[in-house]
Amino acid sequence: MRTQIPDALLGDPDIVEMDAILRKCVHCGFCLPACPTYSLTGDERASPRGRIYLIKSMIEGDAQDAASIVSSVDSCLSCLACASACPSGVDYQHFIDLARPRLEELVPRPMGDAFVRAMLARILPYPQRFRVALALARIARPFADLLEPLIGERMAAMLRMAPARPQPGELLTGPRQFAPTVTPIGRVGLLAGCAQQVLRPAINEATVRLLNRMGIEVTLTKGMGCCGALVHHLGRAAESHAAVRVAVDAWSAEAARNPLDAIIVNAAGCGTHVKDYGFVMRGTPQEDAARRIASLARDVTEFVAERGLPPMRVGGLPRIVYHDACSLLHGQKVTEPPRQLLRAAGFEVLEVPGRHFCCGSAGSYNLLQPATASELDRRRVAAIEATGAEVIVTGNIGCLEQLAQQTRLPVVHTVELLDWATGGPCPAELSR
Repeated sequence: MRTQIPDALLGDPDIVEMDAILRKCVHCGFCLPACPTYSLTGDERASPRGRIYLIKSMIEGDAQDAASIVSSVDSCLSCLACASACPSGVDYQHFIDLARPRLEELVPRPMGDAFVRAMLARILPYPQRFRVALALARIARPFADLLEPLIGERMAAMLRMAPARPQPGELLTGPRQFAPTVTPIGRVGLLAGCAQQVLRPAINEATVRLLNRMGIEVTLTKGMGCCGALVHHLGRAAESHAAVRVAVDAWSAEAARNPLDAIIVNAAGCGTHVKDYGFVMRGTPQEDAARRIASLARDVTEFVAERGLPPMRVGGLPRIVYHDACSLLHGQKVTEPPRQLLRAAGFEVLEVPGRHFCCGSAGSYNLLQPATASELDRRRVAAIEATGAEVIVTGNIGCLEQLAQQTRLPVVHTVELLDWATGGPCPAELSR
């Protein structure tokens, strides 16, 4: 694609990067059938190709309606199915990520929209705050329909998504060590996460037990908080960079004290972001350190597949269907390790037709675009339930919570099943 970026803008490294990405796009349209939002609307502006063209117009200085560009970009899930389908290798992930903060700078948001987005950025990455917010949401949840005219569709949708009961478990903070009962044969850092800790603490607990059973020492690093993914996708660049700097410094200091074999991430959306730290911090004094940390990042299934599962201790396992989190399938290209491990653990693994389609979670997307997210979830759940599986398995907390909204099937994290099959407790969702 030819571009006509004004010379005055070519001093901006982000614009230079976007220009290079644009030049790879040939507008072939292979991305269209892969895009969830285009499949719903048939609107070119809700497709990767359309968004690329609108953003191109903006950075060339020709955009007439900035608001329409914002709505088109906001409607993007960042599922990256388009990137997997693109024959030209267009780096859509970084293109849309660079566009978001630029739009945040150029286009003032309406007061209500700005409030909701700021609220999410101030609550979700902080487990203690999020736990309090969920407690309040549970109280208001029965009145969501009555409150909707006053608080709006998005706030009402957030109330409806609040879990009916709190999940037992502690919030994990560092410094802390979880040592195996045998002499350790490895040492890893664990990203404990933020929202996941509150919504499903059992995921971290299962991760620690499984790794310890494998002879791996697990460490929680002092000073670690949110990885920065959530605010990154909201276009809040300064907050995202601040979170990444904290994470890079904390993990670098930990590795300097005692080397790490890997940094384990059990939330796929976070893993995609941590693996991209080198790009996020390019051109900064922390770039080299960020690239070292990114090189250590492993989804928990990647690491376990490399080392091998402990002996199996459970039989009579249910038939499961594996749902690919977009951030694993498209963002990290991690597809076989989860399936291989689940089969090795004794599970019959069924596949979802059209496995590349998003469930509508996409970080905070289901909170900001509830109608679209709900329709994508409905379609996904219908395809999953048609497989005849007894349990839904996925590797991302957002997908897990999203799918649970519209199905009665239990939805669990991959690592919970692997932990159970090798001697851990049966996931609570399977014993209800």
